[in-house]
Amino acid sequence: MQIPFDNSYAALPDAFYTRLTPTPVKTPHLLAFNTDLAKLLGIKVGDLQEAAQVFAGNATPANAAPLAQLYAGHQFGNWNPQLGDGRAILLGEVIGTDGTRRDIQLKGSGPTPYSRMGDGRAWLGPVLREYLVSEAMYAFGIPTTRALAAVSTGESIWREQGGLPGAVLTRVASSHLRVGTFQIFAARGEIENLKTLTQYAIQRHYPDAKGPMDLLRAVCTAQAALIPAWMAVGFIHGVMNTDNASIAGETIDYGPCAFMDAFAQTRVFSSIDQTGRYAYGNQPNIAVWNMAQLATALIAQMEDRDAAVEEATAIIHAMPDQIEANWLTRFAAKIGISTPVEEDVKRLEHLLALMQDDGADFTNTFRALGTDAARDQFVNREAFEAWHSAWQARLSTEPDPQALMARSNPAVIPRNHRVEEMIQAAVAGDMAPFERLSRALATPYAETDPDLHRPPTSDEIVPATFCGT
Repeated sequence: MQIPFDNSYAALPDAFYTRLTPTPVKTPHLLAFNTDLAKLLGIKVGDLQEAAQVFAGNATPANAAPLAQLYAGHQFGNWNPQLGDGRAILLGEVIGTDGTRRDIQLKGSGPTPYSRMGDGRAWLGPVLREYLVSEAMYAFGIPTTRALAAVSTGESIWREQGGLPGAVLTRVASSHLRVGTFQIFAARGEIENLKTLTQYAIQRHYPDAKGPMDLLRAVCTAQAALIPAWMAVGFIHGVMNTDNASIAGETIDYGPCAFMDAFAQTRVFSSIDQTGRYAYGNQPNIAVWNMAQLATALIAQMEDRDAAVEEATAIIHAMPDQIEANWLTRFAAKIGISTPVEEDVKRLEHLLALMQDDGADFTNTFRALGTDAARDQFVNREAFEAWHSAWQARLSTEPDPQALMARSNPAVIPRNHRVEEMIQAAVAGDMAPFERLSRALATPYAETDPDLHRPPTSDEIVPATFCGT
């Protein structure tokens, strides 16, 4: 097996990480392998059993530089002074055939110095959920980490539910730099390390940035585009802690994530989000809050703190308008409008209010707009018909609204009940539901498997999702 490693993070000072190799597992078995992604990364795989050994952590490939990264973070708004990769090891980086540098990381690869008394392992359910959902997000065209491989370990992982089958996910990202990576050096007063990290992040992700405040501006722009993209497919991240906020503007750390069925701004699925901090409709506010924490960390290295505070404040205060503009572009496209105007905000808000009042299915309502099936989503059909008539008049100036809607509204999403069915089947040794979902989600805007469009029945509803740690 050949992986063309070209490692840069491992060349940073030792304070950034701990070098260690993954903990071997009992009997690795390759469950899923992303051949298209492997080709993009320039990885050549011969024997699949050898691949299982590598992606389980039993064999370290040549030129890898395995390490666990250090970071801190705000978790549900509370400061944790040291976190780090508690169950993940960065094998190294590759420069793909497209010229882009990416990390290759094993998740569930055993304990590290940052495990905080955890076992450093993952069980099969969260591994397959992240594989499936991250690849779906990629197919939606939303910036995200990706899944290269999933391997079962032949070992039991003990959680509240008892013994569960163990697994390891191989995750690929533009990098694993987080807001929390900056926070830990700022909080410790390690200014030289903070400066080194800032220069590294600029060189790797935003080479046109002229310094810390330019970096902040670029990250805010990326996050301001990412959150509306989530919302446009009904995605709820579930744990938008600062250690889960990617500097690259990618979706990272799929834990108790979920996609809405019936629309509600206050929808929460994460079992650990007891206050709704990370509810669907609150995600824009949290993104701004997270970027304010990044600003605070970056300012710590500036010589003229007063000027830096003033500039950073202006950048953060501009972010809500950026998010709103991106939200309007995304949601206007969902109703066939390519050139939205201010009045379209009220049009969209009216539709979402009707959907929330009647419990309309988020995905199916938008997908069905322009057909007779749309009105079937509503109890108050008279109110919907009034909205529909005004909307049709608005579309009269649009060049091709149906085509725009078709490529803006997925037909299939990873619905929670289908994901749960897939996990239960996989635990029993049946990977067919996983493979079926993977096939459908590879082309989510096509009508390839209509049965997967169906919302859950009352007894299929999954009210809460779990992170798996």
